[in-house]
Amino acid sequence: MDIMKMDRRTSTLLGAGFCTMLTMHFTVIAKFLALMYSYLNISISQKIVPDGIKGREIHHSFPMTLFQPRIVHLDHHTLKLLKYWTWQFAIIRPVLSILMIVLQLLGLYTGWISWVFSIILNISVSLALYSLVVFYHVFAKELAPHKPLAKFLCVKGIVFFCFWQGVVLDILASAGIIRSHHFWLDVEHIQEALQNVLICLEMVVFSVMQQYAYHVHPYTGEVQELLRKGRKAD
Repeated sequence: MDIMKMDRRTSTLLGAGFCTMLTMHFTVIAKFLALMYSYLNISISQKIVPDGIKGREIHHSFPMTLFQPRIVHLDHHTLKLLKYWTWQFAIIRPVLSILMIVLQLLGLYTGWISWVFSIILNISVSLALYSLVVFYHVFAKELAPHKPLAKFLCVKGIVFFCFWQGVVLDILASAGIIRSHHFWLDVEHIQEALQNVLICLEMVVFSVMQQYAYHVHPYTGEVQELLRKGRKAD
């Protein structure tokens, strides 16, 4: 598919679909922080922070200590800041992706621009992941029954393997390791077939993992019933 030969209507529709896909994919980190907030009954919009959570110490490490105190006490402002640190990636990543496409179409996407974009993206995603790790580290004990880390790894693991195995297959095809021995089958189709087979095999593994990470038990009402009985016994 040659983007340069597309008419304006087709390229616009393709661009709109691509931007939608990017927005959905890169909001995963922000949504996982929101999920952990909901597990602890935290609401940023309504300024609800349970008393048992307020005052918890967050220990920042280098290089964050260049911009933040080493020890910060958890409050509404801190929680809002962590939220902003995750959402900035959901905004910066799609914007830079659109700029990359536009600059490439205009023939202006040079080497130094690529390096600048790469640096910005690495800083952005590092900050977003840092926010998740910091929050999870402080409340690991309270969040353990909900398995948020397993949930996150199940979602991002699929994306990780699909992307990097595609890169590896591209390298193998370029190096001539993957090649066609039949005139009716080219290397591109072999590469695509290998990618599809690997994804099918990986989905079996991830489906088993998701049975653990997204177990039905917390939604059956049994957990709430046990908590109720525990309160009555007390």
